[in-house]
Amino acid sequence: MNHSELLEQFQQQFNTPAKAMYFAPGRINLIGEHTDYNGGHVFPCAISLGTYAVVAPRTDHEFRLYSANFADKGIISVPLDELENKAGYDWANFVVGTTKFMAESGTIDHGLDIFFWGNLPNGAGLSSSSALELVTANLLADQFQITMSPVDMAKLGQRVENQFIGVNSGIMDQFAIAMGRKDHAILLDTNTMEYAYQKLNLGDAKIIIMNTNKRRQLSDSKYNERRAECEKALALIQKGDDVKSLGALSLEEFDEYTYLINDGTLIKRARHAVVENQRTMEAVDALQNNDLAQFGRLVNASHVSLEHDYEVTGIELDTLVHTAWQQSGVIGARMTGAGFGGCAIALVHDDAIPAFEKAVGDTYKEKIGYTADFYVAEISDGPHRVEL
Repeated sequence: MNHSELLEQFQQQFNTPAKAMYFAPGRINLIGEHTDYNGGHVFPCAISLGTYAVVAPRTDHEFRLYSANFADKGIISVPLDELENKAGYDWANFVVGTTKFMAESGTIDHGLDIFFWGNLPNGAGLSSSSALELVTANLLADQFQITMSPVDMAKLGQRVENQFIGVNSGIMDQFAIAMGRKDHAILLDTNTMEYAYQKLNLGDAKIIIMNTNKRRQLSDSKYNERRAECEKALALIQKGDDVKSLGALSLEEFDEYTYLINDGTLIKRARHAVVENQRTMEAVDALQNNDLAQFGRLVNASHVSLEHDYEVTGIELDTLVHTAWQQSGVIGARMTGAGFGGCAIALVHDDAIPAFEKAVGDTYKEKIGYTADFYVAEISDGPHRVEL
């Protein structure tokens, strides 16, 4: 939908004109997967696909929420004195949780009508839930004059996931969205929260998002299990030395501590966290040196580690990535996001994109039985109010 259509849809749903519109992007992570909750580095960027929120104030104390992406749920009414996680709120629990925590930093003294629509595929691993949290946080900050920095909004979004929804996610998704900058990725040290922008000079190449169209939900996946395995491995290492996080270890240091873990599965999980962190810093160095070939090899290596050590890929993601590796004009490819379905990315030279999408798409449909979708990723700014 374009902006005019969003305003018209708001009017139809709520029988009142909209007063403001907001947008928050989704994100992709170029490299550094499952490192954010292990105290390591990540390298994400915000993308032009995202979530819109159209709003008008109410005179009562009720939020009425509607999502065109979940039209069958209708309008969900939430009294401001019932900001709790309820099954009946369904998708709106992300909005309710954000509102509950935003109210700790300012006064939310009247209701709102809010119409949401996103062009991020739901459950595709592009952070549709984080985009929903961040567009809501920015909307509330603007509507109720609540002062909050983008970094604090990112932390609030993580609180929503951890404490309200019940998913032990790291900070990367919300940070990448809140701090997004056009044509830049962000190298974030999740242990210290220090970050640096890196301009993406990709030459004649584009980042292609490959959607498996296999939906995944973090709370229903093995995400929490993987996090628990890494925490257990770290706890075993800490019996022998004062190590703050897996991200604080070099590969050589980790190798010296593996005897303390002494469990094949836990060693694989922890090894991924350690090596992926090192790989991420090397990948950023490669970009700074304009060495796209090395960057691509590191991207490929990231997928191998996620497939064999962390075991979070699956046949759908592996089919897309393995097939991508075989195509001419491909610099690198890997899964992105938590895994277990969702999306992969590929760095592809412009002139090879049409043949790439056809070859990978045909192989995927033949092997998996349904189609994959492909998008060119435009790197965008973070959340903002849309001028009407």
